Amino acid sequence: MSEQDPQNTGVAAVARPAAIHTHYPQPLLPRNARNWMMVWYRNFMVWKKLAIPSMIGNLADPMIYLFGLGLGLGLLVGQVNGVSYIAFLAAGTTASSVMMSASFEAMYSAFSRMHVQRTWEAIMHAPLTLGDVVLGEIVWAASKAVLSGAAIMLVASALGYAQMPGALMALPVIVLAGITFASLAMIVTAFAPGYDFFMFYQTLVITPMLLLSGVFFPLEQLPEGVRTATGFLPLSHAVALIRPLMLGTPVQHAALHVGVLVAYAVVALIVALVMLRRRMLK
Repeated sequence: MSEQDPQNTGVAAVARPAAIHTHYPQPLLPRNARNWMMVWYRNFMVWKKLAIPSMIGNLADPMIYLFGLGLGLGLLVGQVNGVSYIAFLAAGTTASSVMMSASFEAMYSAFSRMHVQRTWEAIMHAPLTLGDVVLGEIVWAASKAVLSGAAIMLVASALGYAQMPGALMALPVIVLAGITFASLAMIVTAFAPGYDFFMFYQTLVITPMLLLSGVFFPLEQLPEGVRTATGFLPLSHAVALIRPLMLGTPVQHAALHVGVLVAYAVVALIVALVMLRRRMLK
């Protein structure tokens, strides 16, 4: 067909896909709660088909830490800060399981839906924004983290390693921590060219945070400089809130710990949205 065709059909056919491609990430922010809740519900319906093996996978690793280290080292260590070592470890394991579960879901599973399956593109051809999708993914990752953390907390309570009703008061902290770690992991997803990229985050960020945030031993045993650096790790603040609540002891500097987790969550969400928008527009 000639370019002088008055209908200009060929030009329109070429231009239309570009118009669609540049439209769906706009606007950036979520439109309303119902939209991102629909993204959450979509992920829930898919997960429900594989719920049992998924739960076993999420709980196996922290349970091994809890009973393997708790019972084994507990015989050598005895008490830590006035409680048995396994009770001390149970609270730290609850916080670390939230971090691991939220990070895994926001990286591997979200990357599959964004890049491999291209589910995000399909969703955003409906009247949903990129913000709706990303927020729905983060809340979904946090929901799975809450399920993992709450399950460990209930097991610890049933075995006498956590105190009720203080342990129930830790649930809002678990929710906040799940959102924080999911938002941080979503930044990594925005840069990931493939699944192997996530190993850098696991090795360079998650593992040091797991070892230096008071999960396995009190922070007081660390050198002064290292202990100061742990104040910038979100997991250390999650542990500082969850552990006293589960053990029935007073929480020290609660406002500071909550404020740090909220700051990490908000900043990470904004950065993730900006980076994902750039990626989706390429």
